[in-house]
Amino acid sequence: MWRLARPLRQSASSPRLSGAAVARLTVAAGSPSPSGGWYERLAQSVPVHWAEDGLLALQAAAGLPWWAAIVCGGALLRSAVTLPLAAHQGRLLAKVGPRAPGSAGGGAPLWELQRRLENLQPEIKKLAEQLRYEVSVRGKQLGWSEKVARFHYKKNLRRIITELYIRDNCHPFKATLLVWVQIPMWVCVSLALRNCSVGALSSEGEKSHSIPYVLYTVVSVQEQFSTGGTLWFTDLTAPDSTWIMPVSLGLLNLLIVEIFASQKLEASRLQKLATNFFRVLSVVMIPVAATVPSSMALYWLSSSFMGLSHNLLLRSPTFRRLCFIPRTKSDSDTPYRDIVSALTTKYSFKK
Repeated sequence: MWRLARPLRQSASSPRLSGAAVARLTVAAGSPSPSGGWYERLAQSVPVHWAEDGLLALQAAAGLPWWAAIVCGGALLRSAVTLPLAAHQGRLLAKVGPRAPGSAGGGAPLWELQRRLENLQPEIKKLAEQLRYEVSVRGKQLGWSEKVARFHYKKNLRRIITELYIRDNCHPFKATLLVWVQIPMWVCVSLALRNCSVGALSSEGEKSHSIPYVLYTVVSVQEQFSTGGTLWFTDLTAPDSTWIMPVSLGLLNLLIVEIFASQKLEASRLQKLATNFFRVLSVVMIPVAATVPSSMALYWLSSSFMGLSHNLLLRSPTFRRLCFIPRTKSDSDTPYRDIVSALTTKYSFKK
């Protein structure tokens, strides 16, 4: 029932298109408009085209309706890419032990890593001022230009900061490994679904200059999206007018933020700012999700749900042992009970 569009043979009976129609089809098929701006160029970039091809291949191979293919695609990416990376990041963070005897050992490893990075800032600032003075003196002795002096200052400052990270075992890469993969992947899949929903699919159209091929491909995928939904969102090309998915997305993201915030009761100022930022972002995503095609909102919702599921799974002592994640002082034998208890205590209105 659900098949990829195939090129049509142009025959004498095929309708002839005017020059203006051909131009419109070319743009619709994905040829970036010169005045399209950075967003259009990003939407027609190679990684987004790869995401389009992946979505089309998954839907054709599984034979699922498009709403199910989107949900399965999000779950597959989360399980095959981000979950192994999250487990690897967990192994890295678990190695972040106390910096010195008597230092704080409580709290999650991620918070401990962030605390160390914050504690290093005054020391980095002091060493940077001392280095600036030494480079200035050395530059006057050797007759360095301002450009040469700046080069030596930056080079040695990078070396000093790296040595401090190694000394305190708190390189920022340990806390950002997952982000560098997850966010670009999320953006590419979102834009691929946007292209499919608005008729800007280009990954197939660019493979042939046949106008009937382009016309059939674009119309076919967009039409499949328009009838490929379920329940109240039968049209995946239209926004969710009921706001059910946008509100669910916002609540789910807020729950994820609060679970992370409950890991450490005494958060630093920077951690509080980060938590509040993600709270605001979760709320802002509600109206954003209400204005984009339902296909994108559905992907965001399913991706967040899988993210929450994996975060909870990574707290399981059994699963952590299977992933060879070392046990830390903050690990609990009853993580889920602790989460419920922390959230209940934090948001309880009982005196």
